[in-house]
Amino acid sequence: MNEAKKCSIVVFSGDMDKQFAAFIIATTAAAMGMETSMFFTFWGLQALKKKGLKTGKGFFGRMLGFMFKDIEGVGPSKMNFGGIGRWMFKKMMKDKGVTSLVELRQTAIDLGVKLQPCQMSMEVMEITKEDLIDEAADPVGAAAYVLDAQQADITLFI
Repeated sequence: MNEAKKCSIVVFSGDMDKQFAAFIIATTAAAMGMETSMFFTFWGLQALKKKGLKTGKGFFGRMLGFMFKDIEGVGPSKMNFGGIGRWMFKKMMKDKGVTSLVELRQTAIDLGVKLQPCQMSMEVMEITKEDLIDEAADPVGAAAYVLDAQQADITLFI
């Protein structure tokens, strides 16, 4: 019996271009029939944050919450220029018919990609499960990711 090939991706970056790459690879792998999981840690968790929420309870958590955007607020790794770069890239992509990051995330959900938030990162950054989109899996630790990656045919760190 042939087992499905597996793809495991760590999403560490909160940069728009890197999250695009992660979701494009994940949706492509899933569309090709691969069992695909994404492990979101630290700034990568922005891809799973509900729109418009501020996170954090303590002083430092609230400070991070102020900087912690949702998937629509993330900017490119280069040439962000205080948000102008984000606007410019979104416009250029729309003009070229490129799927938005929000749409890519929904495609990943529709294709059954497992979206796993990092429990430790959430605790440190004072992010709760309720702060994340409903489709996010329950938070997991690094050991769960390593077990998943150990069985994967493709493992990526973005």
